[in-house]
Amino acid sequence: MQEYYDLKIGKLTRRLPVVKLNADVAIASFVLLGDAELTRYTAEKLAQKINFEFDYLVTMESKGIPLAQEMCHFLNKPRYIVLRKSVKDYMNLPLSISVSTVTTSAPQQLVLDSNDATLLKGKQVVIIDDVISSGGSITAAEKLLRKAQANVVARLAILAEGAASERTDIEYLEKLPLFDL
Repeated sequence: MQEYYDLKIGKLTRRLPVVKLNADVAIASFVLLGDAELTRYTAEKLAQKINFEFDYLVTMESKGIPLAQEMCHFLNKPRYIVLRKSVKDYMNLPLSISVSTVTTSAPQQLVLDSNDATLLKGKQVVIIDDVISSGGSITAAEKLLRKAQANVVARLAILAEGAASERTDIEYLEKLPLFDL
């Protein structure tokens, strides 16, 4: 198994450690958190893919948060919505849905505060994420947003991992391979 994968996104290159997920597959571990240069650069490139009207960006906690923040800057949007991974004490009547992802061993949940759900009702939203792999997070997010009566008009990510790169319902900047063991 190779130790690293060199990911190129436009003018930037990052050396990602290759990490074993299970007996059959390894991934190049992409962690956006803390990489301000990469976050700003990819946010600008993703923002350029949005050439249509929409009301809100929606992202999942936690790696998508800095990306959404930067994209709002480039898109001149004052606010974005975060789907949280758990119910917080401040939430009133939260909506939630279960989600399973490639990089987490136990099922999680996505939670939308009722105040945010009220903002999203009848609105056009764009879901953004750092990596789309199995599509579990995006699918769960879309179901949760439908519960809030929001209309998902696009799905964007920095990277499409493995078979996700063949999807026609997402936009992304680069492919990220899976590694067979």
